[in-house]
This record gives sequence, C-alpha cells and structure tokens, in this order.
Amino acid sequence: MTKTAFISGVTAGIGEAAARRFAGDGWQVIGTGRRTERLAALKAELGEALRTIALDMRDIEAVQAVAAEVGAVDLLVNNAGLPPPLAALQEAEWAPLEQVIETNITGLVALTRGLLPGLIERRGGIINLSSVAATYPYRGGAVYGASKAFVRQFSLDLRCDLQGLGVRVTSIEPGMVETEFTLVRNGWDQAASDALYADMDPMTAEDIAETIFWVATQPPHVNINALELMPVNQSFAGFHVARPDRAGA
Repeated sequence: MTKTAFISGVTAGIGEAAARRFAGDGWQVIGTGRRTERLAALKAELGEALRTIALDMRDIEAVQAVAAEVGAVDLLVNNAGLPPPLAALQEAEWAPLEQVIETNITGLVALTRGLLPGLIERRGGIINLSSVAATYPYRGGAVYGASKAFVRQFSLDLRCDLQGLGVRVTSIEPGMVETEFTLVRNGWDQAASDALYADMDPMTAEDIAETIFWVATQPPHVNINALELMPVNQSFAGFHVARPDRAGA
C-alpha cells in the first residue's frame, strides 16, 4: 500500500527537498505552503505524487479544517517555520515575533493534534524540524531559539503521550543549512546570506531531506528521539565576552 506523508512548508528549502525525496520513493505527498505559485510549480514537477494545499499555519481554523479533511496519514513532517529579523529583543518589532510564535509553535501544535487520530490509526510517525538554536543561544535568537526549544520539548513529551500506540516522534535539529532561512531573516538581502555561508560548506536542504527520509524509514520498532547535525565547519565552541572600554580608564 502506498504510504502518505504530510509535509508542511513545501514551497522552499527543506520542505521542498523532502517532498521531492518522498515522492521519488513512491510516497504520496500532501504538501502545504503559503505561496500558491510555488505550490503550482512543485505540483507541475511532481505530478500525481503531490497534492498541494494552500495554507497559512497562523490560521488555526484553516489548519484544523485541513487536518480533518485529510484524515489518516502515515507520516507528518512539521517543517513550516521561519525566523524573525536578527535583533535583540529590546530592539525587535512585535509583529515578526508574533508571526514566529504563531507559525513555529501554535500552528505546529494545531496541525499535529488534528492529524493524531489518523497517525495513531496507522501507527505512523511525526518528524518535527527543530534547530540547534533550541540548545545553543546567540544574540537575537531569543524568540526563534525558544520556539525551536518548544518544538524539541514538545516532541519528547508527545512521545510520552503516545507511549504504547506505535507512533514514532523525532526532533531533527539542524545547524547551518543554506536555504531561504537567512534571506527571510535579513529581509531578502542576498549579499548578507552569501556572506554568512561563504567558504564554510554548509549543509543543503537535500542533506536534511535525506536525514528525514532515513528517520522515517527505520524499522517500526526503532524511534530516533532527537537528532542534532551540523556542517563540519560549524561548531558550538566559544563564548563571547563583553569588555568595558578601558581607553579612558
């Protein structure tokens, strides 16, 4: 029987690569996103293997309606998410922070809850895209990092809720992946994105899609609780120290 994967946020980056990876292996993919023109382009590429649904994860009523209409799936990949501009909280505007919270947390929980009955019925799997930002702090990452820490803890606690029901739950926590992530964070400044990834050989969306596929295709009795991965040239070493200006001391 053909398996079905529901993947949120397939209009770019990891979600788009995951849709291609699963469709290429014969899965039926249901993919959501806000940008209808990109959904149409991906549909044209993948054909009958992909069903597209225009969906804004902030619209909870729409999320709940989609989950109810879709019914049972074998895999949920909670990929949809975004960062706010890289600004300290005291300097940040509220609207982008609210968008992150509503998308990365509220929408994810609503979609998961809506699809759980079918996932339990099929003894399926849930793969949540968290981030190394869930563990390692940095300036300007208060809300984004907290949202991904929520995703990680949500995944672990959801495993407890589903104990004995055969549903697997995994938190995947990537480091630097060259996608539209940095463009979104920097207001679509291509030069800023290029500078960040220059000469450091970042991971690709395809790398993470392959990891998602690997997790999803483990034997049914194996659960990968959490998986953190970084490019070799990135690490969590070093702390920043603020020192007073001693010139006038």
